[in-house]
Amino acid sequence: MTSPVTLLKAWKMLPKKQLGQNFLTNPAIPRAIVNRAGISAGDVVLEIGAGLGALTVPVAGAAGHVYAVETDRRLVDLLGTELLLHKCDNVTVITADILRLDLGNFVRDAGIDRPLVVIGNLPYHISSQIVVRLIEARRWIDRAVLMFQKELARRFMAKPGGRDYGRLSVMLAYCAEVRSLLTVGADRFFPKPKIDSEVIEIRFRETPVHPAPDEAFLFRVVKAAFGQRRKTLRNALAGSELHIPAASAEQALTAAGIDPARRAETLTVAEFVALSRTLGNMPR
Repeated sequence: MTSPVTLLKAWKMLPKKQLGQNFLTNPAIPRAIVNRAGISAGDVVLEIGAGLGALTVPVAGAAGHVYAVETDRRLVDLLGTELLLHKCDNVTVITADILRLDLGNFVRDAGIDRPLVVIGNLPYHISSQIVVRLIEARRWIDRAVLMFQKELARRFMAKPGGRDYGRLSVMLAYCAEVRSLLTVGADRFFPKPKIDSEVIEIRFRETPVHPAPDEAFLFRVVKAAFGQRRKTLRNALAGSELHIPAASAEQALTAAGIDPARRAETLTVAEFVALSRTLGNMPR
């Protein structure tokens, strides 16, 4: 692995702060990620944010094929050179914004015949958006191994009852098993971020433990409940984009066996599913 400082200097580039670019400097970290992710020759990997190739190269050494997505056009030629230098002939570089990539169309167009393994060191400012996109496209994904700023990773793994528990905690718990793989210190990056990072694995279930009759509506209910998380559920739902009268919100909560005075952060996935089912059956 070539030092990112050396590479960027040689190519007369600087990291783009607006893209959240923080490049790994220790080659042991990408190797550890690949090992703990269990990448094997049978895997087709989609890497989000290939950057300078620090993770791409070891992933390519373990996987059957890698599709490396990079949105910064400045880095594409540099990345291609690094892949050529390391003889990574099983990597296809895609210059695209991951938030605009239709994963279903991509899988079909590429002729991929198995669920993807998604991997990447995600920029903080779009991490949540990417996770939502992966949840929506999970029919084409086996698992995702992603690096986030530590505070955000903790929210994704949070359980009911704590302040870290929120909308994405519920969405992930609904459809996946989430676990931590390793922590990466801030001093392992250039430029050095303010806080440490954490690598987590999101392994999608074939079927949710508590399937909702209308998943899209469930996620709208979850979003509404956490939209004003300091309020009681009755008032949060009544004041949300769902436009539910306060009396109807109270009726639905009671019918679902939920005290209207509770707050969103106390509800389990099963309770959110029950609430969405009750609200969905009410006249609108």
